[in-house]
Amino acid sequence: MLVVMKKDATPEQIRRVVETIERLGLAAHPIPGTQRTAIGITGNRGTLEPSALESLDGVLEAIPVSRPFKQVSREWKAEDTVVDVGGVTIGGRALVVIAGPCAVESYEQCVTVARAVKEAGAALLRGGAYKPRTSPYSFQGLGEEGLRILARVREEVGLPVVTEALDPEGVGLVETYADMIQIGARNMQNFSLLKRAGKSRLPVLLKRGMSATIEELLLAAEYVVNEGNPNVVLCERGVRTFAEHTRNTLDLSAVPAVKRLSHLPILVDPSHGTGRREKVLPMALASVAAGADGLIIEVHDQPERALSDGHQAIVPETFRFLMERVRRLAPVMDRDVHAPPTLFPR
Repeated sequence: MLVVMKKDATPEQIRRVVETIERLGLAAHPIPGTQRTAIGITGNRGTLEPSALESLDGVLEAIPVSRPFKQVSREWKAEDTVVDVGGVTIGGRALVVIAGPCAVESYEQCVTVARAVKEAGAALLRGGAYKPRTSPYSFQGLGEEGLRILARVREEVGLPVVTEALDPEGVGLVETYADMIQIGARNMQNFSLLKRAGKSRLPVLLKRGMSATIEELLLAAEYVVNEGNPNVVLCERGVRTFAEHTRNTLDLSAVPAVKRLSHLPILVDPSHGTGRREKVLPMALASVAAGADGLIIEVHDQPERALSDGHQAIVPETFRFLMERVRRLAPVMDRDVHAPPTLFPR
């Protein structure tokens, strides 16, 4: 349920409503807005009668939330959420482009790619230190050494870092070295990991599972938000279908679907979404046209030698061309493109 306060409700009236909710054995979540404050309620197992709260001073109305996901729904919060990642905002007017190698292979490789993508206009650096691979014999990442490389490159190049945690223990390491925790498609329903990320001070990039519905994606986000971390960014990265012309099927209809159901920002990953480098540019532009809040792109200076997913990585020159096209398309969608940070506030 969502309790909407009157525009002129006083802080004391809001406090009394919160206390009343808590006396009922429920959790109250005040949500300040530009026009008025709302108070979300969680923890009720059955139906909560709206009249019990609508009679309180300062209350405009009490609205039942019909979605199974509560705190990430538009019913709970009508305004779009904007997430800050090391000074770069995701979810506002500006499109955000995250770029970098699939896996951190060495300092030289990582810093070379980071400088190239920043020069082309990327605002955040991606790179995997831990790689969940289909085969146990594939490259699994450099682990903590990869995180140290990312942190070093961040300080030298000035791009905040997005990197994946595979388990609850790994979240602590990512918190030490990076600026945003990625939860990958294979871990979208790793509930212990979601809960641990929900206790983190870092924002979370949550990728859609390859067989997950939109509702399942939003319920996974609900796990994170329900633990106290409201800074969640969703990511569409392709789903498993019968198609053979592409690694995954990039579901761009997920973007307007999420926008209608949730206030959380959503990015698109056309690299994993197609698995083919020649498809990255057209699907990146289609993602912007569909209303995505940004892109996450795999870039490698020598993709033919990449230790992970080289067939879907584009070279820096192609990425530069992609950014030029995105900047031309953005105004058509009443957007602009977030510039790389000039001074990284660590």
